Amino acid sequence: MPVAIITGASKGLGRALAEALAGRGWDLVVDARSAGPLEDAARELRAAGQGAGRGAGARVVALPGDVADAGHRAALVAAAGELGGLDLLVNNASVLGAEPLVRLADHPLDGLRTALEVNVVAPLGLIQEAMPLLCMSSYLPSYEEFSSHGERAFHGGGDENGAAYDSHPYTENARNAGLSDSHPYIGTGGVILNISSDAAVEAYPTWGGYGAAKAALDQQSAVLAVEEPGLRVWWVDPGDMRTDLYAAAVPDEDASGRPLPGTVVPALLRLLDGAAPSGRYTAASVAAAPGGVSGR
Repeated sequence: MPVAIITGASKGLGRALAEALAGRGWDLVVDARSAGPLEDAARELRAAGQGAGRGAGARVVALPGDVADAGHRAALVAAAGELGGLDLLVNNASVLGAEPLVRLADHPLDGLRTALEVNVVAPLGLIQEAMPLLCMSSYLPSYEEFSSHGERAFHGGGDENGAAYDSHPYTENARNAGLSDSHPYIGTGGVILNISSDAAVEAYPTWGGYGAAKAALDQQSAVLAVEEPGLRVWWVDPGDMRTDLYAAAVPDEDASGRPLPGTVVPALLRLLDGAAPSGRYTAASVAAAPGGVSGR
């Protein structure tokens, strides 16, 4: 069965995505900083795996720890190897850098350093550790299977601002690498999914520190997609969500009307099912993409 590592999986979007994958029969390695909530989540994930008709349920390895710790990152990848490999790496764990958020003139520099360490450096460290397993993954379809139908659903869509959206704007140099010059090269190894934010591309007051870290993650993802054409690299803005992170960012705001994280999961699964090419996506644009998605 396919194997995924999901960081920050005790709650929010990480937990919702983990539950969906467990329900599909995926084996999971999940982490969070707090052991108690993580183990509670792991029990529910195993139950979700049982619902997938796998008898004993999905194999779920829960490892509490901090993604900024190199030893913890190595343990996550080692656990995936023991489950049989790694097909999907989800860098979801994130910190704000200041709680509540403040203007840049007042932003603590130590907080910004922490945000960069957790939101940018740690994902790259985990990717580096996981690269050998990701390169050996054969979960996604071959180029021939994919090119006939999977990619078309992701062209011609628009982002939330209505502009034409190129699903892989940073991979021009990766195209035609070792294949016919008539088609883009599409990786057939594993997938790296980095959770971004609209704060990476929009100038929201008080979101400067967090947004700067997410913008760095976006650029890092874009370069990685060019450097590693054998993998699929997706950096995804999930849009507005009702999460503990948002509540900590803006504690005085009523977030009751914001969508729950589970509403974003179908868009992420659509990327996976359609074997989408590397690129930056918004959950809204993926959900609105015309036509079916069937890359497998």
